[in-house]
Amino acid sequence: MELQLTEIASALGSRLQSDKIITKISTDSRDVDENTLFFAIKGERFDAHDFAKQVEENGVAALVCHKKVDVSCPVIYVDDTKKALLQLSSYYRNKFEDLILIGITGSVGKTTTKEMIACVMEQKYKTLKTEGNFNNEIGMPKTLFRLEKDIECAVIEMGMSEFGEISALTNAAHPNGAVISNIGVSHIENLGSRDGIFKAKMEMTEGLKKGSPLILNGDDDKLSTVENPDFNVIFYGIENEKCDVRATDITEHDLHTDFTVICKEGKQKITLPTVGIHNVYNALAAISIGMCFGVSLDSVANGLEQYVPSGMRQRIKKIGNITFIEDCYNASPDSQKAALNSLCTVATGRKIAVLGDMLELGSYTETAHRTVGEYAAQKNIDFLYTLGESSKYMADSAKKCGLKNVFEYNDKECLANDLISELKDGDTVIFKASRGMKLEEVFNIIYKRTVK
Repeated sequence: MELQLTEIASALGSRLQSDKIITKISTDSRDVDENTLFFAIKGERFDAHDFAKQVEENGVAALVCHKKVDVSCPVIYVDDTKKALLQLSSYYRNKFEDLILIGITGSVGKTTTKEMIACVMEQKYKTLKTEGNFNNEIGMPKTLFRLEKDIECAVIEMGMSEFGEISALTNAAHPNGAVISNIGVSHIENLGSRDGIFKAKMEMTEGLKKGSPLILNGDDDKLSTVENPDFNVIFYGIENEKCDVRATDITEHDLHTDFTVICKEGKQKITLPTVGIHNVYNALAAISIGMCFGVSLDSVANGLEQYVPSGMRQRIKKIGNITFIEDCYNASPDSQKAALNSLCTVATGRKIAVLGDMLELGSYTETAHRTVGEYAAQKNIDFLYTLGESSKYMADSAKKCGLKNVFEYNDKECLANDLISELKDGDTVIFKASRGMKLEEVFNIIYKRTVK
């Protein structure tokens, strides 16, 4: 990126005469140089305004602040630096008039959906995508500032935990295509009910350009009711025969999933290098976007074959004759059940589930965990190891439903030690919990002690 400091000040409703050219935006006081504009963000633990002098000494070009700071370098003063960061990213995004920008949100699977859409769109367009979990009011602007003249498509993930957050993000990014993957129970503690979550997710349409494709999961009971003449509403699904884009003939084998997609453009066999019906839904969203923007069915299939799970999302690791499935990025009742389904699909020997607490469920916490415990028993899991206070409900319900080998833990090392002593050749183990549980600490202990 290249923006003159004077232009930036004007875009933020301020005045500053300077011929300096800004090529980098940062919110990290350690990551600045002579061409960097630093936004002093006040977070939960730290206020970056307190580091203004240090940032100046590190050689920054200028600062954006909402408090008075004692520095000699240029400062642009605003009412709120978080809002200003989003405002500037919107200003910069609007310089790319021909850009295809796809906004993605949903309770479960938005990151995987984002990755699959990027795989599809890369078949025809030079594509930028959200990296990692940069999907909030701080992270999304960082993605937008990576836009360059040769970028033809941007695939932008938008997360939320409160009302108004998606509204702010979509109004900054101005998508001309959008996907809402599902309405689950994540953040129900803040939003009150699934109806509240539905309302918050539908904020996506506030910044969506009129006439743009709005891609919705037609098997979701909330999303399937959407009618909006302002947009080209397209439904995808498996169960609902009225969906515009449907998957049939789904088979899972050898860590792959095959299905046939049926849409107005025709039929196409798709092979995904991962398992789980939930991933078929994610792929259908990507296919729908591809169809809307002129990617051929053959190219869509090629793109999806190149999908690689990111982070700790259903990453499969083999040590000797034991298979481990790492799926610890986040968790909800729906994604926990999907993980158990994947375990049953992949496993050829004993099925072992290591499940931890699902967070931010409020009054729904006990019910949610009990539901997963009952489902584990229905799936005939051979061993269930639970971690955390809330997961005691999961363990209790699993036992009451007849699951024999159920073990509860609050200590990760104890869990890891007991699991190591139980493991045998041919076992398949899946790890799934909310990110805050840091369940990777368990499988990292196991890896260190089992790799010879």
